[in-house]
Amino acid sequence: MRITFLALILIFSYIHPAFAQMPSVAAYGKLPEKSMFVISPCGNLVAYRQKTEKMDVINIIDLSKGKVANSVSVFKVNPESIFFVSENNLILRVSRTMTLPGYIGKHNVNAAYSYNLDTKKLHQIMVPGKGVYSGQADVASIIGVSDDGKSAYMPAYSNESRYSLLRVRLDRFSEARVSDKGSSDSRQFFLDDSNQVIAREKYNNKKNLHRIESKLGGKWETIYEQEVPFISTDFRGLTPDRKNLVMLAVSPETERWAYYTMSLADGSVQGPFFNRADKDVEDILLSFDGIVHGVRYSGFEPEYEFFDEKLNRRMRGIKKALPDLSISIRDYTPDWSNIILYAEGKDNSGQYLMYDDGRLDYLAAARPDIQADQVNDVIEYRYTARDGLEIPTLLTAPRGKEIKNLPAIMMPHGGPEAYDTKGFDYQAQYFASQGYLVIQPQFRGSDGFGLDHLLAGRGEWGRKMQDDLTDAIITLADEGKVDKERVCIVGGSYGGYAALAGAVFTPDLYKCVVSLNGVSDVHSMLNQDKKDYGKHHWVVSYWETVIAKGEVEKDHLKQISPINHISEIKAPVLLIHGQYDKVVSKEQSKKMAKRMKRAKKNVTYIELPKGDHYLSSGKNRMTAMEAIAKFVDEHI
Repeated sequence: MRITFLALILIFSYIHPAFAQMPSVAAYGKLPEKSMFVISPCGNLVAYRQKTEKMDVINIIDLSKGKVANSVSVFKVNPESIFFVSENNLILRVSRTMTLPGYIGKHNVNAAYSYNLDTKKLHQIMVPGKGVYSGQADVASIIGVSDDGKSAYMPAYSNESRYSLLRVRLDRFSEARVSDKGSSDSRQFFLDDSNQVIAREKYNNKKNLHRIESKLGGKWETIYEQEVPFISTDFRGLTPDRKNLVMLAVSPETERWAYYTMSLADGSVQGPFFNRADKDVEDILLSFDGIVHGVRYSGFEPEYEFFDEKLNRRMRGIKKALPDLSISIRDYTPDWSNIILYAEGKDNSGQYLMYDDGRLDYLAAARPDIQADQVNDVIEYRYTARDGLEIPTLLTAPRGKEIKNLPAIMMPHGGPEAYDTKGFDYQAQYFASQGYLVIQPQFRGSDGFGLDHLLAGRGEWGRKMQDDLTDAIITLADEGKVDKERVCIVGGSYGGYAALAGAVFTPDLYKCVVSLNGVSDVHSMLNQDKKDYGKHHWVVSYWETVIAKGEVEKDHLKQISPINHISEIKAPVLLIHGQYDKVVSKEQSKKMAKRMKRAKKNVTYIELPKGDHYLSSGKNRMTAMEAIAKFVDEHI
């Protein structure tokens, strides 16, 4: 029955006209039709989100019967992720922009909903003001579930404004009850298999003090203490025996992020494990109850490693079966007998697969409108910046075209401490389908390529980080791959800052400029963070270090802020910003547009109604994509 069901999904996902036309901008711009595939603990159920213009639902499939067991509309809650905590409870994590009691303006509020498969009811499981402090923005984290599956353990601020561990019902609405009292500087709790707190993480912003306290011996003892301006050691979860914390820290041997363990009994550290000279341990495979199963390495394509050699062989076998695809793990049963995988890359716009007892079953295509022969090639490329630093780069090239004298889109990533991967990037793929070579340099300051590469970007906003983008175009033009007279720059978040910096610091290089939710005034951005978090908060210290190596002077920030150099702009500029963006204020784009108009520069400003920083609304994403496509086509 399972094979029959999966075969049906395969057939319906790939029906297309005999003479497929090039996909429209809408095909690229819309949200994936199927996403968020997860599997229940016993492996009997698979849930996923299906979103079209007419519906937005979570479907739950009974694999033994080969049919839909449940379906719930999620149009009003718009989940960002889903996961099973038991065979009859599915959790939806959502993010909303809303007002908070006692605070001015709107805020991003993260919440969790429980869908009970028996009652078929969906409800929010922790509500601010109902046993928890009403002014908090994050009530979505679940770190444990009771043995009977009826209650969840969630960290949040209690009514006493302590960051505590609370217990709340999953099967029906109830007020949260404090399970373990924390303190105002608590950050995280780690539980034993009876949901008792055995360790807690704290950070005091005023004292810059990062601590781990353990209760494994029956009383609280500090086993780790470090004075740092912002958190640099990442405590992520527990080993399966729950006797050690798992932490990510930079290995002094390789200067790469590596995996360590810290004993809860005495604070002794073991490691580094999974310590590679060529890759960072970027993330860990963490179940919702805090148990670490393995690691994911950084790189253009994800790689995984486990302590269990059987799992390592399994992942090598999957990669061998799908050699040209980038494969990521999306979910798994506790015993790893079933694994949900997402594959994308060569001739593939994204599809979900399930590993089950030595075979791979096809689940669904994420983007059925985009066929295999319509996916453009993504190529790894390297060039040397003017000071000798090698810059890893991705090029998305028009399918079937020689890479020679092509018009180009420079597309710097956000972060900036992030990086691009070889997956299906909908913007890059769209531009390549229109004949452009899309350039995505992993400029200095990008994560994932070692500590030296990361730190080389500190204090280099608008300077060497910007030079790296310029050098990419110069190199590709010298090699005959790019027509230097037909280049636009398109970026979001930090990439939006880089786009505006390109407009003012290299005004002859770009024929058009697109900034999506970007920064124009760095000084104003830092001031806003101080208001939002408080001047002593580690977030402020972090940004001051990244932007100016900790030596923040008004003149420096003025020099690197595009809004102060508008007179230099020659290219037309498109500014797009979400109305409710709480990562980068819309005022960053509005003020830039106002000053450009005053200076009689060619500028267009589009505000996305109720839009956030991540274009999570399908309508807003489509609006932005269509506007960018039209703008670039007009000016390049």
